[in-house]
Amino acid sequence: MIERNVMDKFTINDLNLYYGDFHALKSVNLHLPAKEITAFIGPSGCGKSTLLKTLNRMNDLVEGCKITGQVMLDGGDIYAPKTDVNLLRRNVGMVFQKPNPFPMSIFDNVAYGPRTHGIRSKLELEEIVEKSLRDAAIWDELKDRLKKSALGLSGGQQQRLCIARALAVDPEVLLMDEATSALDPISTSKIEDLVLELKEKYTIIMVTHNMQQALRISDNTAFFLLGEVIEYDKTDKLFSVPSNKKTEDYITGRFG
Repeated sequence: MIERNVMDKFTINDLNLYYGDFHALKSVNLHLPAKEITAFIGPSGCGKSTLLKTLNRMNDLVEGCKITGQVMLDGGDIYAPKTDVNLLRRNVGMVFQKPNPFPMSIFDNVAYGPRTHGIRSKLELEEIVEKSLRDAAIWDELKDRLKKSALGLSGGQQQRLCIARALAVDPEVLLMDEATSALDPISTSKIEDLVLELKEKYTIIMVTHNMQQALRISDNTAFFLLGEVIEYDKTDKLFSVPSNKKTEDYITGRFG
């Protein structure tokens, strides 16, 4: 088990989540270190994406969703009544499974978030767009096409554009929900390389079905089964000497 650390970004205490009568997350306790990559693995429907969405309150949008317990971000409870959810989602960006660029220019996709937060200066927006595209390792590919529609990009380029769009509002955390599962192997490799670079500046929490991906790029891994965290440890330790038989059965392909 990973020791608690003052550098933890998120601390999750006894979190339970219900969709109506369905108990989707059961007494989850986790602490997620800052500026590291943490992977959530497990079979479909085990609660990985549900937990990811509790970290920026995306589950608020689901009717009949009820949450008990605590999710602490930098020591503050994100479910406290006074929490500014817009500010939370600015600090905790999200990249989804399927690339979802807006039907507008590449430039306007990246500038969208900063504009909604009140930035109007053309020069400032240009600087943000360039920095975000550079951070997403796609500036050189797109710098001469900024006025063209984002929908004309390949799937891998669209996903890196969506990462740039998430970075443009200067978040501290990046949530990635199966962010490479719809991509070809070359695009997947580019995004994995990018994520490894981004962890110098950001805390990254990713859901993946691809255990090899978790092994390649994550520092920590949590294994979920039926809404429970079965095991959480440093990635190399969890994969080489799992302490729970269920973890061992899953990573060796006996089920899932």
